[in-house]
Amino acid sequence: MQKAGFSAARLAQLTSAMQGYVDRGEVAGVVTLAWRRGETAHFEPLGWRDDAEQLPMQRDTLFRIASMTKPVTSAAIMMLIEQDQLTLDAPVAQWLPELAAPRVLRDPAGPLDQTDAVRAPLTVLDLLTHRAGFAYHFTATGPLAGAYETVFNGVESRATPDAWLARVATLPLMFQPGTRWHYGIATDILGVLIQRVSGLTLGDFFRTRIFEPLGMRDTAFWVPEPQLARLATAYGIQPGTRQRIVEDRPATSRWANPKRFQGGGGGLVSTAEDYLQFARLLLGRGRVGQTRLLSHRSVDLMRSNFLSRDQRRVPAFGHIVWAGQGFGLGLSIVDDPAQQLPLGYRSTGSFGWPGAYGTSWFADPVEDLIGLMLIQLRALEPFPMPIEFERRLYDAIDD
Repeated sequence: MQKAGFSAARLAQLTSAMQGYVDRGEVAGVVTLAWRRGETAHFEPLGWRDDAEQLPMQRDTLFRIASMTKPVTSAAIMMLIEQDQLTLDAPVAQWLPELAAPRVLRDPAGPLDQTDAVRAPLTVLDLLTHRAGFAYHFTATGPLAGAYETVFNGVESRATPDAWLARVATLPLMFQPGTRWHYGIATDILGVLIQRVSGLTLGDFFRTRIFEPLGMRDTAFWVPEPQLARLATAYGIQPGTRQRIVEDRPATSRWANPKRFQGGGGGLVSTAEDYLQFARLLLGRGRVGQTRLLSHRSVDLMRSNFLSRDQRRVPAFGHIVWAGQGFGLGLSIVDDPAQQLPLGYRSTGSFGWPGAYGTSWFADPVEDLIGLMLIQLRALEPFPMPIEFERRLYDAIDD
């Protein structure tokens, strides 16, 4: 029997493969979802949202989606551009004067006091494409890594957007704006920009402009107490033993705090069904059903590579990331599937962006396909589960 052009027997092999990760104890549980040609062909919760308590994973389990927040923030920026409140080439200092005159390290791994002036102002496009020179503590090098840890230590639970940005402004940039891709806090800065331009908190902008129109009832920056039982426990890997350990439990979760910093780069909690609606928005070039939130061209820009040939040759995360894919506005976009191995199954034009807790998604316009795989595991090194999910999902197409 087929549904949406999938082989039921081959989808069963996908389920079996995902169950194997649970049975081996590599993850506590997982929710996988596949949508194709207007219908959900596969939606499978497996294992536990908390294995110690033996609480089963469910279709409506809440996940910390981490950097899967970034495409949402990028879409929000494009909405403001369509309203003539921003432009891509606008210097962000118009709204974020704290960033009017940042300093740039002469050596990205060198002393923090050896800097030069910026040669060009930071723009909205620089932030959207991670070419603004910012880092994370885990992507910075030398003394700058320690400076990031000091600036952001504990800030998530108590900082206002203004106070957070004031801390950011004390950090030098790693590179001159616009010159190279480097992963960092740029999208969190865009979150502050959205708040200043719109006059709304980031959470309220997302809720009223994106989530409510799309019916995304469970996506927010915090989880109300009555819903906390649905939040999956988050795990990490202990460096010494390489065993799975608890990082965040629902009862004591940072995500239970309604006043926590609303980070546009990684703060949201969501469900598989909710995020499917957002992925459909981008796959549908700005529309889901009768609801249009963005123009065709705005989404096409998000789904276009902005990196130059030289920028794509620079390693990221320790290896060449951009051989078979480029980077758009908050999204990676496949443009040479043969160079994408081991993710060589996505069609040309496919796009997505994963999260640090192992959440991942992609949309494939050639196959009219969206795949979602949600776990809660912060791994020490690349984890094979999302790759296997994608491979087995594509293998199940039978039309």
